[in-house]
Amino acid sequence: MTTPAQNPILHVVDLAKQVTLNGAALTILHPTSFDILRGESVAIVGASGSGKSTLLGLLAGLDLPSQGEVWLAGQSLAAMDEDGRARLRGELIGFVFQSFQLLPMLTAVENVMLPLELNAVADARKRAQYWLERVGLVDRQQHRAQQLSGGEQQRVAIARAFAVNPALLLADEPTGNLDSETGARVIELLFELNREQGTTLVLVTHDDQLAASCGRRLALRAGHLESRT
Repeated sequence: MTTPAQNPILHVVDLAKQVTLNGAALTILHPTSFDILRGESVAIVGASGSGKSTLLGLLAGLDLPSQGEVWLAGQSLAAMDEDGRARLRGELIGFVFQSFQLLPMLTAVENVMLPLELNAVADARKRAQYWLERVGLVDRQQHRAQQLSGGEQQRVAIARAFAVNPALLLADEPTGNLDSETGARVIELLFELNREQGTTLVLVTHDDQLAASCGRRLALRAGHLESRT
């Protein structure tokens, strides 16, 4: 077991993922190692099917690797059970998923409040309303998620991720369902969070503007990490 030499927020050692398909082993992510320092902004880029979303899930401990390990804030995810990983995620990570992961029967504000209430945050509603205003949805806060458009649901998901004041924000195509004006506003919010609160950003994206705004890129091709520019 390799321990981090310094204190990066993410320390990745020989991480790989294989699955079995029709009785044959398929490698989705070949062994790779890298560090992401606190306060960095990193874009994970590559063609569809290159392993970007798989890597993001492994970094969060939402999926388990076939080999290697991930250290999150100095703690090995491999050494924890699922409850331990979930607890650490709740303390440190905000997520923006491509599929939004909203509860359809809850209102926009209730969806943003949910992780705050799970963490026993006293001013959950006030904080949720603040972030819905920041993403331009204060007038839609009482609408159920199922009544919102895809772009509006994406903005609710982004507000929910910001509301927990995460040390690490993981986002899978955060501007993918947004028009150009709203996408630009979300990019601005992402980097305000990075600057003002020192939040580390790790973003899977096809958006050239978003990738160019990040301090570094991890480029994947067919499951291989090709460059760290």
